[in-house]
Amino acid sequence: MTKCPACLAPIHDVDHLDLAKHLMQRADGSDIPHVRWLNQNISRHKIEPPEVARRVAELFDLHGGSVSGWIRSRFIAQFLGKTPHPFVVALQHPTRAVLLGYTIEHQHFLRQWVRSCAYITAQTDQSEVIRYELDNLNTEFGGMGPGGVAHYELLLRMGESLGYPRDRVLSTPPLPATRSAIDEWNRIARDGHWLDTMAAMHSLELIAHRGLVDEGASLHYFDPSILTSEEISGPAKAFLREGYEADVGHSERGLELVNRYAVSLDRVRDVQATTLRSFDLFDDYLLARLERADRIDAAE
Repeated sequence: MTKCPACLAPIHDVDHLDLAKHLMQRADGSDIPHVRWLNQNISRHKIEPPEVARRVAELFDLHGGSVSGWIRSRFIAQFLGKTPHPFVVALQHPTRAVLLGYTIEHQHFLRQWVRSCAYITAQTDQSEVIRYELDNLNTEFGGMGPGGVAHYELLLRMGESLGYPRDRVLSTPPLPATRSAIDEWNRIARDGHWLDTMAAMHSLELIAHRGLVDEGASLHYFDPSILTSEEISGPAKAFLREGYEADVGHSERGLELVNRYAVSLDRVRDVQATTLRSFDLFDDYLLARLERADRIDAAE
């Protein structure tokens, strides 16, 4: 059994044909996530189920590599490839509005992040996974990051340095795309297997992994020169630097655990499907940061 990467419905499938038929039936009914997934990953043109199944099989094939390697390559292709995500392009040399859009929407994401990590600790019996997630909780929210300052606190300080007091940031509801994404991440964590949740959340830390340029990424999350120039505020530098320096280790360790347990628990296909679904949610959420920036520019 596997999952549909567009909706995470369970699919009893051996040769990918049932999954192909499911995707096509939903797409024929104009279901947006399924249409989008087929357009992005298989073809924008209508093709027959056997050919869809063949292309799905090719997409999921590890080609003798690891699950973690597959996740990295798919992440690069979707966010950092020849056509990088628009938010990554905007963050190379960000405007005040882009950084504020980041601040406002990301504080909602980080609160869901720690919920997801907490679900993992509650659902697993693996001590090394629990220790890893406790470290994530402490770093993101518990004040045990660099200098004893939580990543969440650094984010709020960035917003303050840009003229948005934290009470204004915290009282601003998320945009619909952010709300929809965090609701689905919460459902994945609440209702799914802890390993799938690990894959869904920790694969996203690859966004700030500076080593991906050596693996084919076309650019970094942001131009590293902004950390030593005067184009952004000191608190903005502190927030971006913390992720830039920490997410290499966090993502490496998280994906190492995902890789090992996906094999030992025979959940490779489930992990792959959930990761792809999480990537699409992340894609929408990053666009919400830009939408917020546009609203701020328009209001000012």
